[in-house]
Amino acid sequence: MSNLSRRQWLRTAGLASGALPLMSVAGKAASFEGFLASLNHLPPGIIAKLNSNENPYGPSEFVRKAITNAFDKACRYPFADTGAIVEKVAAKEGVSPDQVLLTVGSTEGLKITALALRLFEGEVIAPVPTFDALMFYTEAMGGYVNRVPVMDNAELSLDLDEMERRVTANTRLVFVCNPNNPTGSILPAARLRDFCETVSKRTVVFSDEAYFDYITEPGYPSMVELVKKNANVIVSRTFSKVYGMAGMRIGYLIARPDLIRRIKAVQVDQPNMLALHAANAALADQDFYRFSLQKNAEGKALLYQTLDSLKLHYVRSHANFVFFKTGKDIGGVIRDMRAQGIEVGRPFLPLSEWCRVSTGKMEELEVFKKGLLKVLG
Repeated sequence: MSNLSRRQWLRTAGLASGALPLMSVAGKAASFEGFLASLNHLPPGIIAKLNSNENPYGPSEFVRKAITNAFDKACRYPFADTGAIVEKVAAKEGVSPDQVLLTVGSTEGLKITALALRLFEGEVIAPVPTFDALMFYTEAMGGYVNRVPVMDNAELSLDLDEMERRVTANTRLVFVCNPNNPTGSILPAARLRDFCETVSKRTVVFSDEAYFDYITEPGYPSMVELVKKNANVIVSRTFSKVYGMAGMRIGYLIARPDLIRRIKAVQVDQPNMLALHAANAALADQDFYRFSLQKNAEGKALLYQTLDSLKLHYVRSHANFVFFKTGKDIGGVIRDMRAQGIEVGRPFLPLSEWCRVSTGKMEELEVFKKGLLKVLG
């Protein structure tokens, strides 16, 4: 089915016979898009934007040149150029091209997975708090999300035992974000592998690995290894974080070929020509990749130092942000930090006294340090 005919089919036929019409879903989901947009609508006076886990050092100069060189092709549709990037991503991940689907950021991958797997007809099991795009879209379509609170321990770990216990015949998907957003924690490698392998025999497991590149533990596994074994697992990755390309909107899914075909069948759009060439260049730019990881480590060290000086509890992060307990209602903290020219992460209920701060540039983190000392010191 061509992109045009698929778009027409989705608009006229609805999701399926008797299902919620797509335009109704789109109308409800638009509120999620508006919510995300509001996070980046900065009030006047903000000098340290530390609320969206962006990599402020990107895109690299190599990627910028690739984008500029691709302008001559910007008048063309990107379909013919997609295959080369798919093959490069597949080679990087050690899978076949038919196990890869490029998406408009990993968020689109989450949304079209909810649509393709008809999550509105059953339930999704997910931790709370976590990155909620897939769950939001599921609920917008009328599905049920069975949320499992993170554990009350130092790492705010995902409660895999409870998540597994709640799986029933009605469970269409189990969502795991690792490293988790907003906590930044990771799961023990063997336990995560065992959980995904066991649960995937009963239902689909979705492993969101947007921050996987920041993990420094030697040999820590991606759940792509289970995809290679034909497990019922979907993995999402993105160019938004370590590659510094959040504004380009390109990511990808990795799954068995049959799952990729199902998801691709409902995909209305795909990354644009400039994003494709940017991603192609980013994969080859190992110098910037290492630079991003180094600057992130330096940023986290400064954040830890700041939080230690205030004796504030935080989760040691495996991502490009740190989650810490303020001891105050987060709404007031956000307001008071904003008055200091600093934008920090949104509320992540039910953890109403916790704050997520991104590892921006060092000068931004110095501003954060001074502002936090005034607000919480």
